[in-house]
Amino acid sequence: MTTRALLVEGWRHIPHSYAIVNQFQCLELATRSDLRLAHRDIPHPDVWKRQTGLFDPVMEEAIDALRPPEPEERFDAVLRMGFPYDYRPSEARRTLVFGTAEWRKLSRLNIVGQGDVRLAASRSDAIMITPSQWSRTGCIESGFPESRVFCVPHGVHPSLHHPLSEEERIRLRQRLGWDGFVFLTIGSMTHNKGLDLTLRAFATLLESHPDALLFIKGLDSLYGSRDKLLANIRGLTHEQKERIRPRVRYEGRSLSFRTMALLYQAADAYVSPYRGEGFNMPVLEAVACGLPVICTAGGATDDFTTSDFALRIDSRIEPITPYPQVPDIKGWALQPDPDHLFNLMTHAVETPDFCRQARHLGPAFVANGFTWRHVIDQLLNIAFS
Repeated sequence: MTTRALLVEGWRHIPHSYAIVNQFQCLELATRSDLRLAHRDIPHPDVWKRQTGLFDPVMEEAIDALRPPEPEERFDAVLRMGFPYDYRPSEARRTLVFGTAEWRKLSRLNIVGQGDVRLAASRSDAIMITPSQWSRTGCIESGFPESRVFCVPHGVHPSLHHPLSEEERIRLRQRLGWDGFVFLTIGSMTHNKGLDLTLRAFATLLESHPDALLFIKGLDSLYGSRDKLLANIRGLTHEQKERIRPRVRYEGRSLSFRTMALLYQAADAYVSPYRGEGFNMPVLEAVACGLPVICTAGGATDDFTTSDFALRIDSRIEPITPYPQVPDIKGWALQPDPDHLFNLMTHAVETPDFCRQARHLGPAFVANGFTWRHVIDQLLNIAFS
């Protein structure tokens, strides 16, 4: 058996999405007996503080045990999982750089040194790894050769993301104090997540389904999500604010992945009217836990949703200036249809057969192609081909 050597450069022990992906990938990589694996921690902003307890103890021990590279150690491939994206040459035979183009465009803000994207691509032989076809299109349109941009999706961990039995689910909902039909949404609460659309649709839904509940999970320590939620609520009418007030729950603390999985397992549907995403991990995790998902059509989630368990919101694509403070940077955004979002949320409440179908077909779909084992199989094939 030939042993291959891989160096991963990325973040550990912080709840940023890139760090989460990196650590789950490393957990799977560490199980491969034909792989010599090392991990180099890279710098991150000082305001991001190390956090333990995100993973189960056994997983956390495995992440802690990842060894650093030896001073003169040589590797067949390097996988860079940080931000900004570093396309500079490595000493390995192959350099892989993970990145996402959530607005279907890369800009100088994404690049180490904030240089021109096309110039950085032309001066590098690095391979771009990105998790969706939407993002892959953005990387190519930004200047990367199509032959050097590979789509490798994210995955789920089956021991965490799976449905509960109906009896377990009833007990969990009682413990959480959840009643009625519960919509779940998770994220930073930035504009691309479409929380403003969710709140307005939910306010209208309550007119006919006053017992519905919206549970919002943010991350205050990293993204200031509570402030963003409050800003979105301020954009509602007085009547809408009063209607949603008793039927919205918010959690902004950093929770372990097992606790996060309980939210999926207890909810009735997941809603994500996003405007731009590189992948959208919570949608995949929700599907794995048996939830029907309501998500924007035309974007990253098209890669891993089907009509068996997903309700896709009609959308149109239009140009956008994603960073108002940097007006010369352009991109593309999806604009979900607010009326269609409301109709699909109503359909989810009023069609229990569809929800029951999703509880069976969604997890089976994910198990057949979107676990971290599937992800690493694809990644290693690219790294060492």
